[in-house]
Amino acid sequence: MDSEQNRSIYTLLFFLLCASTLLFSASFNMIIPELPNYLSSLGGAEHKGLIISLFTLTAGISRPFSGKLTDQWGRVPVMAIGSIVCVICGFLYPILSSLSGFFLLRLVHGFSTGFKPTATSAYIADIIPSNRWGEALGMHGLCYSIGSAVGPALGGFVAQTYGINAMFYFSSLFAFLSIIIVFNMKETLKTKRPFHTSMLSISKKDILEVRVLPAAIVMLLCYSASGVILTLIPDWSENLGVLNKGLFFTVYTVASVAIRLLSRKAADQYGRIIMMRIGIVIMALSLFVLGFGKSVNYLILGASIFGIGSGILSPALNAWTIDLSEPSHRGRAMATMYIALEAGIGFGALFAGYIYQDIMNRVPQIFYANAIVVFIALLYIYYWEKTKKSQHY
Repeated sequence: MDSEQNRSIYTLLFFLLCASTLLFSASFNMIIPELPNYLSSLGGAEHKGLIISLFTLTAGISRPFSGKLTDQWGRVPVMAIGSIVCVICGFLYPILSSLSGFFLLRLVHGFSTGFKPTATSAYIADIIPSNRWGEALGMHGLCYSIGSAVGPALGGFVAQTYGINAMFYFSSLFAFLSIIIVFNMKETLKTKRPFHTSMLSISKKDILEVRVLPAAIVMLLCYSASGVILTLIPDWSENLGVLNKGLFFTVYTVASVAIRLLSRKAADQYGRIIMMRIGIVIMALSLFVLGFGKSVNYLILGASIFGIGSGILSPALNAWTIDLSEPSHRGRAMATMYIALEAGIGFGALFAGYIYQDIMNRVPQIFYANAIVVFIALLYIYYWEKTKKSQHY
C-alpha cells in the first residue's frame, strides 16, 4: 500500500492526458477574445453576455449525461466526444455566419466542455493515489491553464494576420490533435459496458451527486468571476489601449502556472479547506484591483492576482470534490462540480452582459459586485465547517 501511495504520478499516461487537455483547452479558448467583436460585426453587440452563457448552458445540461456515460461507458470515449465537438464547431463558425447560426454554434460548442473535463477528472482519480490527488489535479490544471494562455494569444495573432476564419480552423486543428492522443490512451474504467441508448436515460439521482454539493456551491460562487471576466475583459482591454485582447488571459495563465508549480503539493500537505480560503480571498482582491485601476498596468496586476487566486483554489476544490465522492460515482461527482462551474460562469456572464450593455463606465461596478459574490464563498465554507463540527457532538 505504501509503495502504491508513494509512486511517481508523472507517468507517460499522465503526460498524455495533460497534453490532450492542453490542446483541448487551447482549441476552445483560442476564439473567445475575438468573439465579442465578431458578434458585433454580425449585428449582435447587445447580446455579448450570451457568448459565454449559451456555451455554459449546454455544458451544464450535458453534465449528467457525461457523468453517467463516464461511469458506465468509459472515460476515453467521453473525453473523445468533447474534442470531436470542438473540431466540428471550428469548421462551422465560418459557414453559419448569421446571428442565429452563431448562437446555435455556441450552444453546440458547450457540449465539448460538458464531456471532456468530466471524464478527464475521473481518469485522474483512477490512475493517481488518493494522497496525491491535489498535486495531480494541480499539474493537470496547469496544462489546462497553459492551453488557456496559448489559445487566446495564438488566436488573436491568427485573426489579425490571416483573418477570423483562419482562427476558427486553427481551433479545429488543435481539437483534432487532442483526439489523436485520447484514442491512444488505455481505458481505466474496470466495469466498462458497451454503449447503449439506456445510458442516455437520466433519472433525478443522475443529475447531482448530493455528497459533493458543498464543493459545488463554492465552485458556483467563485467561478461567477470567470463569466464576468470572459464577458468584459476583451472590451475593457481594448478600452485601455491593448491591441491583443488575449493579453489578460496570457498574464493570468502565466501567474496561474507559476503558483501551481510552487504550491502543487499544498492542498495535500496543508489541507483542502485552508488552501481554498486563501484562493478565494486572493480572487476577490483581484476583482477589486481590476475595478479600481484604469490603466494597462492595473489590468496586468489584476490578471496576475486572479491567476494566483484561481491557481491556488482550483486544485484544492477539485481534490475536495473527489474526497467527498464515492469511487463508483466519480463521474457523477465531477459532473456535479462542473455543472456548478458552468452555472457560475453562465450567471456571471449574463449578469455582466445585462448590466454592461457596451457602457464602459459600468465595468468597475460589475467587478466590485462580483468580488462580493466570491467572498460569500468564504463565508459558506465557515458555515459548512461549523455545521460539520456540530454534527459530531
